[in-house]
Amino acid sequence: MFGIGLPELLVIFVVGILVFGPDRLPEFARQAGRFLRQVRQFTNAARDDLRKELGPEFSHLEISDLDPRQLVRKHIIDAMDEDIDEGSTIPVRAGLRPLETGERPPYDTEAT
Repeated sequence: MFGIGLPELLVIFVVGILVFGPDRLPEFARQAGRFLRQVRQFTNAARDDLRKELGPEFSHLEISDLDPRQLVRKHIIDAMDEDIDEGSTIPVRAGLRPLETGERPPYDTEAT
């Protein structure tokens, strides 16, 4: 979930025992569990409220869909992949050709 493996979890556990002591560690674990449960309930309630306010056409909405990186991946990159899968090529204007090695691009003095 958070990219934490077994070795990292063991290090966290050992540090927890050293810092809090074996007597207080179970209570801190319970508090952490309650906090995570409350955060999960809060995010689920916020998602459900957002879905309700936006209407039935957004009933499939997830909070992660609002992340700009996900938006780019979902709409732009996926659309580009579909174009490549269909075998389409990048459109090239008539009269254009690739530059030879060492060749300088044309320069238009009237454009500057």
